[in-house]
Amino acid sequence: MSGHIILSHGSDSSPQATKVSALAEAAEALGWSTERPDYAGCDARGLAGCVRPRVQQLAGCMARAKTPPVLVGSSMGAFVSGLASMQLPCAGLFLLATPTDIPGCGETFDMARGVPTMLIHGHADEVCPSAPVLAFARERGLSCLMVADGHRLAGHVDMIVGQFRLFLEQCAA
Repeated sequence: MSGHIILSHGSDSSPQATKVSALAEAAEALGWSTERPDYAGCDARGLAGCVRPRVQQLAGCMARAKTPPVLVGSSMGAFVSGLASMQLPCAGLFLLATPTDIPGCGETFDMARGVPTMLIHGHADEVCPSAPVLAFARERGLSCLMVADGHRLAGHVDMIVGQFRLFLEQCAA
């Protein structure tokens, strides 16, 4: 198993955030290379203002990858991973706590079709309601794992890592 993975952290977070760090460690143990862009400069523009700069930064990382990467994102990182996947090829999308709308940014969530995709979302997500994500997954015929957790998915990090390992096996097959 090998390939490249770009992990995008959430808003007001960092490349050392718990989930992206755990996922990067699991991927590297399986022989994948990983990259974790730091979006702090983009995030300084505010929630709506950071979307375009984040997508541009992520697209730059994708363009430098030797092969289409797997995109992993949490919250705002999931939102921009979906949008970036429509600009350049990717090998898969693993998205956590995905918002379907960022008020004021002028973009609604969308993503490339025809790539392996896994959505994981908390029933009790207080930031990104689950109903729009479920509707999006149903409309697209995507896998969406709902867990009894809030936006940070802090009670399910080990389970998410396990799902990620299975997802990477699917992407490598």
